[in-house]
Amino acid sequence: MEAVTIKDIARALNLSTSTVSRALRGSYEINAETKRLVMEYAERMNYRPNPIALSLKENRSRVIGVIVPQIANDFFSQTINGIEAIAYNRGYHVIISQSHESFEREVLTVQQSVARKVDGLLISLSSQTNDVTHLQELQQKNFPIVMFDRVSAELEASQIIADNYAGAFAATEHLIQTGRRRIAHVTIPAYMSITQQRLAGYRAALEQYGIPFDETLVRHVGFGQHEVDPIVDDLLNQSPAPDAFFTASDRLALGCLAALRKRNVIIPEQVSFIGFTNLLVADLLDPPMSTVVQPAQEIGQVAAEQLIELIERKQKAPAIGTTKIPTQLIIRASSMREKHLV
Repeated sequence: MEAVTIKDIARALNLSTSTVSRALRGSYEINAETKRLVMEYAERMNYRPNPIALSLKENRSRVIGVIVPQIANDFFSQTINGIEAIAYNRGYHVIISQSHESFEREVLTVQQSVARKVDGLLISLSSQTNDVTHLQELQQKNFPIVMFDRVSAELEASQIIADNYAGAFAATEHLIQTGRRRIAHVTIPAYMSITQQRLAGYRAALEQYGIPFDETLVRHVGFGQHEVDPIVDDLLNQSPAPDAFFTASDRLALGCLAALRKRNVIIPEQVSFIGFTNLLVADLLDPPMSTVVQPAQEIGQVAAEQLIELIERKQKAPAIGTTKIPTQLIIRASSMREKHLV
């Protein structure tokens, strides 16, 4: 099959080639409905711009660097899908790298990406990163950077995140409304942005329902699976023990579920359970797991769009700020309780 061209798209949609070209570039001159029609048709017909010709014309590499902590994480794999969908339709290739939750690896990967002449960088920080000097130095050279999911207030850059606060509030409120009062929150390292946002939502829900915050019910866990079991043991040995678990990531959700099952804890009769995750098989677990779903693909799409706007600067550069994408609470059997409703 011959490659689909801009002329083919224009003919099929009864538009001019210049309109199609501007729509594919995301031009503000084209209305949103026309952009949507063009983008959807281009994706359906597998249209791909010629990046070599474009890079020669514009003196850019037409390559975006993407750095994530771990591709195997469902959230990041879905985010990458969103990034690629936008990037390829705009004529950009994507180079994906992993920091493997290592600050040193992240710094090295950023340096390698710049050395490979990428036009800009999309990055989600590693769990060890609490110093963003390596990114601040790039910004001082006007290098385009957009952060997503795991971000830092110390970097003046566009940030695309899920509404972690609202998601955690909704999860905690649901547990309270089903009669739970001793809600354990198992979360990731305290200095990470997503940890702080989700903890804030958890605390706000407790406060709204007049339940005192108990810091002994909040446990911060690193990224080693061996750390989960002793945390669960310690929580279950409290008097009174937790009557619910709210975890802040899919890895922690699976780890805690396995630990509870090993200890013959019955869910949800003894302990309700809810996760904050993009785990694709949550509804296949036994019992099916209630969860706050993060809009991973949309986060990737918005992040890619904002980075390309920074790179191309066709109009005034996007204002630096935080874009929050709404989360969704999905209630399944792991947190349902018929009696003792508030």
